[in-house]
Amino acid sequence: MWEDLEVALEKIETGKMKKKPSSDDLGFGVHFTDHMFLMKWDKASGWHDARICPYQDFVMNPASMVFHYGQAIFEGMKAYRGKDGQLYLFRPQDNFERMNRSAIRMCMPRIQAEKMVKVLKALVYLDKEWVPAAEGTTLYIRPTMIAVEPALGVRPAAEYYFFIIMSPVGSYYVEGCAPTKIFVSDEYVRAVKGGVGEVKTTGNYAASLYMSEIAKKAGCTQVLWLDACEHKYIEEVGTSNIFFMLDDTLVTPPLEGSILGGITKASVIQLAGSWGVDIVERKISIDEVLEANDNGILQEVFGSGTAAVISPVGELFYKEKTHVINGGQTGKLSARLYTELQAIQNGSQDDRFKWVQRVG
Repeated sequence: MWEDLEVALEKIETGKMKKKPSSDDLGFGVHFTDHMFLMKWDKASGWHDARICPYQDFVMNPASMVFHYGQAIFEGMKAYRGKDGQLYLFRPQDNFERMNRSAIRMCMPRIQAEKMVKVLKALVYLDKEWVPAAEGTTLYIRPTMIAVEPALGVRPAAEYYFFIIMSPVGSYYVEGCAPTKIFVSDEYVRAVKGGVGEVKTTGNYAASLYMSEIAKKAGCTQVLWLDACEHKYIEEVGTSNIFFMLDDTLVTPPLEGSILGGITKASVIQLAGSWGVDIVERKISIDEVLEANDNGILQEVFGSGTAAVISPVGELFYKEKTHVINGGQTGKLSARLYTELQAIQNGSQDDRFKWVQRVG
């Protein structure tokens, strides 16, 4: 499969293959497959030295610019094992194209998205035994680009690594598709318009850690971020976009520069729209949400993202008060979206949107 990709292949020796974890002991992002993909970029040669090789450590100069100036972007996608044993990828080219948009914003080189899909298929096929088969399990895929030029001085680097690593995973949240408790932050913010909030760059996640720890101490799973200027309008959850079912209308915040444009969010909008659900992208304040909940108009709330797919919200914790959503139960739309998206992703349901690509 990789012969036509100008990609070298170095297989791991049979005796050095890792023991595969059981489906009951996967966790999330704990175990890694036997192989990875790596290629390098510099101004003189462009992308070069592309290879699928054994999973390995990097030896990096302490002056590598990623350590000092934060040029690092990544993506998250999954490979699914269908009931027929076939492997599937969900919208992989959309992920690589989004990565290119991140690269432009972070002054990093772009990749060939179509070629990277072919490379990814080859990598997944090589490590196909690592794709778990148990219900709710998948192979998580992490493409990453980092600046590796050894130099000090604030400017775009002249050398980069692009690599793909893979990890068999269970549910991202221990609750699975059960409702979660979300902490609404009105003190700390995730991003501002004009910044890099719409970019999948590592700094956004580092900036979220402090508030995430506060949320955990309050018994919450994640943080719901408000806008940075007025601390009023809802933006997104730390790991997913957010949706509100208000009086039979599905409302989600618009993408205006401070919110990551989720692949799953776009899929939810298209899928729910095909069912006749009325969908509106507009600003929505936390006060409007809580008032709607008090008045019985708020029917359900859920997040969407690659890791969790659909994550119902059962409680919002705001200003030291807990607000129970939909009686703490999973909403009908959340459940249907979760079930049907997973069915499309693992090939057990017709993919009329042409989102899924087979591996091999």
